[in-house]
Amino acid sequence: MANTKELIDFVYKGKDKKGTASKGEINALSEAAARMALRKMEIRVLSIKKKPKDLFPAKKQPITTTDVCFFARQMSTMLNAGVPLVQSFDIIGKGHENPSMAALILGIKDNVEAGDTFGEALKKEPLYFDDLFCNLVEAGEQAGVLESLLDKIATYKEKSESMRSKVKKALTYPIAVLVVCFIVSAILLIFVVPVFDEVFQSFGSELPAFTQMVVRMSEWMQIHWWKVIAGVYGTLKTYGFFFKRSEEFRHFVDRTMLKMPIIGIIIEKSAIARFARTLATMSAAGVPLIEALNNVAGACGNIVYYDAVKEMQAAVSEGQSLQFSMVQAGVFPHMAIQMVAIGEESGAIDLMLDKVADYFEELVDNLVDNLSALMEPFIMVILGTLVGGLIVAMYLPIFAMGAAV
Repeated sequence: MANTKELIDFVYKGKDKKGTASKGEINALSEAAARMALRKMEIRVLSIKKKPKDLFPAKKQPITTTDVCFFARQMSTMLNAGVPLVQSFDIIGKGHENPSMAALILGIKDNVEAGDTFGEALKKEPLYFDDLFCNLVEAGEQAGVLESLLDKIATYKEKSESMRSKVKKALTYPIAVLVVCFIVSAILLIFVVPVFDEVFQSFGSELPAFTQMVVRMSEWMQIHWWKVIAGVYGTLKTYGFFFKRSEEFRHFVDRTMLKMPIIGIIIEKSAIARFARTLATMSAAGVPLIEALNNVAGACGNIVYYDAVKEMQAAVSEGQSLQFSMVQAGVFPHMAIQMVAIGEESGAIDLMLDKVADYFEELVDNLVDNLSALMEPFIMVILGTLVGGLIVAMYLPIFAMGAAV
């Protein structure tokens, strides 16, 4: 993997063409590049050195998917306006608000100036530009429609990121509720129940069975609370370890997620939407179907659909139609298959796939928007069982004493 070059801050002193003293700061990839830039500005350099680092430097700003989308959109606009490729890199890189992204773009510019194509330069930065992005750029360069394909890439990335954020929101909501319930229950058991227990012991009366159970839970939590934290941490670390290293475990997790109520439906529909959107974008770019399916598999976001698309790729390479291979895969709804069949017959498969993607993206939007209402009964049961149960257990002895009086 190529290391992304970073801009360096230099401070300089010199004289302009009129002989007037000039000093200031300039960003460049090296001292030689800084001197060259000052020379172009007609400044004769008297001294130049790296700017001293701050005692408390600001945290490095990460490069986000939004930055990559915006870069593709800006490049499309520049090329459409007739700006040369290398000059477009220079304008966008030096004007970018994110220093990390600016350094990445100027690094790409250096590679292109050194003789690489745009696509080859992008492949040297796989952390930020995936195979799909690089392949579409290469296809655009070969066909002479780079600006058009960059616009399609930007649109695709924006829609994919929107879909990913919606699925993340759908998964985060129930997890957040469960975490809050657990924290509230732990606080009640560790800090509140012991206070009630001391009061009850001073009465000398026997506690109800439910209250005794809660008190014993509280005593255990006060002593072994660290075991609970260690257990949760260990479970998460173990999950991450096996998820990264075990294909069988990833299969199990993804299949289980698809079977979950509500969440499973959202994951399924979003995977179909990503499949359709990615394949539509690559088909419109003129990428051969077999090659396109290779990139589509990784874009689905679920290993079940990844395996299904790989099977489809093998079937298509043997001469089967895309429609028939989708039927054989057994994970696509009838509506999507029929739309693809119409697209194959009419020669407008990219347009049909776009319509499929639009339909399922809208479906996911509606499911996520309604998630709160759909999850409300489940949330009420959890809250009532955990928090409500603890509160009732603490008040049962008070009710019993009131009845005795």
